[in-house]
Amino acid sequence: MHLNVFLYSALYLPNVAGRALSTLSDNSSSDAVNVRWLEGTPALNLGTTFGLPWPKGKHPGDQVTFSASTDGGEDVALQSWVTSYWADGSIKWTGHAIPGSDSVSDGYKVTASKSISRATKRRSITVQNSQDEITVDTGKLKAYFPKSGNVLLSSLSTSSGKVVGKNGKLILRSQSGVTEVGDSSANEINYYQLESKINTTTLDENSSVRTLVTVRGDHRIGTEKSAAAHDPWIPFTVRFYLYANSDTIRIVHTLLFDGAADKDFITGIGLRFDIPLAGEELYDRHVRIAGVNGGLLSEAVQGLTGLRRDPGQAVRAAQFEGKKTPDVATWATTVNSRLQWIPAWNDYTLMQLSPDGFTLKKRTKAGQSWVKIPGGTRAGGLAYLGGATTGGLAVGHRDFWKRYPTSIDISNAAADSGQITLWLYSPAGEPMDLRPFHDGLGEDTYAKQLDALEITYEDYEDGYNTPHGIGRTNEIFIRPFDSTPSSDELASLTSFINKPPVLVPQPEYIKQTQAIGTYWDVPNNTTATQAAQTIETHLDFLNKFYQGQVEQRKWYGFWDYGDFMHTYDTDRHVWRYDIGGYAWDNSELSPDLFFWNYFLRTGRADVYRFAEAHVRHTSEVDVYHLGPYSGFGTRHGVQHWSDSAKQIRVSTPIYRQIFYYVSGGDERIGELLHDLMDADKTFLTVDPRRKVRDDNGTYVPDPTAIDLDLGIDFSGLAAIWLIEWERRGPRWEEAKSKLNATMQGIASLKNGFVTGVGLYNIYTGEIKPPATDPNNRGDVAVSHLSASFGLPEIVAQIIQYLGDDLPEAFDKAWLDYCYYYGAGGDEQKARYGQSFGSLNLRQGHSRLTAYAAKRLGNATLAKRAWNEFLSTDGFAPTAPWTSVRLNGSEVLAPVDEAAWISTNDVALYGLAAIEDLAQVGGAL
Repeated sequence: MHLNVFLYSALYLPNVAGRALSTLSDNSSSDAVNVRWLEGTPALNLGTTFGLPWPKGKHPGDQVTFSASTDGGEDVALQSWVTSYWADGSIKWTGHAIPGSDSVSDGYKVTASKSISRATKRRSITVQNSQDEITVDTGKLKAYFPKSGNVLLSSLSTSSGKVVGKNGKLILRSQSGVTEVGDSSANEINYYQLESKINTTTLDENSSVRTLVTVRGDHRIGTEKSAAAHDPWIPFTVRFYLYANSDTIRIVHTLLFDGAADKDFITGIGLRFDIPLAGEELYDRHVRIAGVNGGLLSEAVQGLTGLRRDPGQAVRAAQFEGKKTPDVATWATTVNSRLQWIPAWNDYTLMQLSPDGFTLKKRTKAGQSWVKIPGGTRAGGLAYLGGATTGGLAVGHRDFWKRYPTSIDISNAAADSGQITLWLYSPAGEPMDLRPFHDGLGEDTYAKQLDALEITYEDYEDGYNTPHGIGRTNEIFIRPFDSTPSSDELASLTSFINKPPVLVPQPEYIKQTQAIGTYWDVPNNTTATQAAQTIETHLDFLNKFYQGQVEQRKWYGFWDYGDFMHTYDTDRHVWRYDIGGYAWDNSELSPDLFFWNYFLRTGRADVYRFAEAHVRHTSEVDVYHLGPYSGFGTRHGVQHWSDSAKQIRVSTPIYRQIFYYVSGGDERIGELLHDLMDADKTFLTVDPRRKVRDDNGTYVPDPTAIDLDLGIDFSGLAAIWLIEWERRGPRWEEAKSKLNATMQGIASLKNGFVTGVGLYNIYTGEIKPPATDPNNRGDVAVSHLSASFGLPEIVAQIIQYLGDDLPEAFDKAWLDYCYYYGAGGDEQKARYGQSFGSLNLRQGHSRLTAYAAKRLGNATLAKRAWNEFLSTDGFAPTAPWTSVRLNGSEVLAPVDEAAWISTNDVALYGLAAIEDLAQVGGAL
């Protein structure tokens, strides 16, 4: 359910002859926006959701409707809703859904009108919401969603009424321990078979074109035999998206790990459907499993090809193509008299246990040997089971091989009811082992932990290296068929599943609206200087290099896909995957913002897909969603959750903001954005400064006086509050109040942001001077990290959002910080009474200087910004700006190496380049 106001694209009057009517005012006022497919016109349109920005003050939230048309001018049904508002109440971002269509337009035009939109032909969804279940009819399929029990989707039928899928439910397998080689404790391990248990099933309010059914629950011991009892665990949220005129359902499956790493070992996470097959001859039942690059395994349960005796070419062709075979009486008698001797293949299994290889096998029944089928490299993640006359069901998993270990089981294909089980985590893989990667190494005091930090860069502390509370989201697609589809049709569906088509507006239009910041601009290749063009080539190189590293370094896997590494080991020619805080990056220094802002300014498909995978990972795996650390994320480390530094700098919602709005308000991301509203309370559990306090043995946090870093912590909280406010979420007034109180508090500090730390009240948002300066005489504490986690970007958005309502002293405090960070020691001392000392990350901070230069119209300051960017630290213009191919015995596999690169520098160089070019590009 959306947390915002819904806008319908038409005012419906009584339906006449199947047509929804509306009126059109003579004095209508409208704006039209074109959207295009990210990767060109797709082969399939099965329904799409997208987002659009709007200029401040242009469209009052209660006086606008939306309509859509194709490039050719044909009306398209449109469902619309607001995802955020400007402070004045005008619309900032909207989400839109268009239905499925048999023909796909190259693009669409969305028109916002200050009147009621014109009449549009509708292919509406029919929804029935009863006490016990929700029924959704898209016109091409009908789905039934129970509100209790263990079945999420009880029945799925085609438009002709054939029931082709039943009893869709979640499967979870786990065990209480793992064995080592030579370990004799295997008999002490308990094994569990669990399945979904529904807590709530709810319906989205707005269902004119798209319907969203959300099921929440957990996993319980199910009907399958389980050797031992287990408490309910692994909460899940499963969202079903259904579009008008579409025969495909998109499923977004989210789970949270709430177990104990040393005793809860997941061995399988699956989604299972029963497939009715009764009445279909075994030789007319078909199995299809996607292979590599559109390839398919195409077989029948009882095969008629390749036999010693030939049933006839027409029979063989029909079976291979998935069609009903001719009457058995017309077959060669040498075959139809011996059907009982042809085995029926009851079970099939595909296992993708690495990113580079899958295996296939089948068997006639349990207790008989498996027969190997030639495998391949990277499976498409789709399987179909059904019959030529009964129809069947296709189930597909996006990024199947990238999220290994995965698998697909087809079971009981020779019975009246078969099954497809899509395993998001394969039982054929090793048990999921989330235990710490070391035993603590004797680091039992803060002094030892700080000393160890000096050598491995890992901030270790016992009890903090827990996965309890992390999450993972996967996308699944299901499609019913009246009869077995052609191989080409399934190949197209597999391609659709792995790259669902995306509609986006042009970068120039997004920039024009200023709805996602004013600190970036679209590259201008015609007027750019040679120096600016060189920077553009550098940005292009960094994006392509990281995309290539994901593939070459195999940064794939259930928990890992979407992230990348932090620092390189030039001696071993590998990223430092096994060394403390140098391994997984976990959003350190905001690469999220670099890649998403680079997409905004270029509109490039490869960048979007890369950043999309990244945001799905960082928002789920690197952040805690329940438990004592809820709302905080984990600093970079060997495991995504292993470092003891739990901070809001990782969970900050500004890293998810662009994807949320561009996607039309992705509901899972929206949920994550809102859930952070209580993140400030986690400061009572986790004190980020605990190891460096003089009173670290006696300190007890006071809810009205928590030490708050005015950079790292404030930027995260400010992003939470601004986004909740602009989305008009359930707690937006509280968010607005806290943001205003915090800004007033920072403004009241004598040295503003330069103070470093303030005392924060989690109830009111008020900030007072730090305990070291109770009389507000002016502490000076500046860190190179303060502005490295989205602070410049969120403050710029706040300043733009509030306009004339911005506290003037807050604006001045921020301008001062931007100016003086890069100023010389003498200027700093003249302003604050002392210099800031030796600071680094000046290249990244050049964007603060550029911001101040633009605000003040100061040409000298603009030149200083470019000097900081080009001639301080970070990447120099004289860096290699290329990679070197490594082969042979010095590497495990051939790779492209750029030993001069670190992800910290990539993030800061990228953001500074984008923002410096936008704000002071003329001074380059």
